[in-house]
Amino acid sequence: MHLPRPPRSLPHIAMALALVILGTAPSGGSRAAAGPAAAPPGSSAATTTIDGRQLPPPPAFHGRIERNALQSEPYWPARIVPPKGAPNVLLIMTDDVGFGAPSTFGGVIPTPALERIAANGLRYTNFHSTALCSPTRAALLTGRNHHSVGTGVITEQATGYPGYDSIIPRTVPAST
Repeated sequence: MHLPRPPRSLPHIAMALALVILGTAPSGGSRAAAGPAAAPPGSSAATTTIDGRQLPPPPAFHGRIERNALQSEPYWPARIVPPKGAPNVLLIMTDDVGFGAPSTFGGVIPTPALERIAANGLRYTNFHSTALCSPTRAALLTGRNHHSVGTGVITEQATGYPGYDSIIPRTVPAST
């Protein structure tokens, strides 16, 4: 059974970005070495890099499926790894949580790992925040006001009007 691909809406992209180590690779991607020599494609040790502009499509299966496992041949898609020298960045996004909720900022929800990070001096406390999840994600990901990046409302309520169409424009005026 073939399932349709979900639309690439802002929440899907935000969730994916939160799980990816951000960095830049050479255009078109390349095979990254897993050690002294690159692992052969299809092996569980194979890796690849992507340029970071978009999520890669699911790879095709190049193994062989027979009646039993002994006659079958597995094929593992290459793990995506950051290119050599890429910064080590982890983006953590929480939905419907204000600054007053986690213990990191004096709230009642224990967040010991975030407290350790904050104790080392890393606290992001100045970004565009809205009362809705999709617009806040768009503002956080772009560093711009949510209306200027097309998310004046949650993506499920998008309209065909500027600021409300849930489409982040390729360029945004610097004044927003």
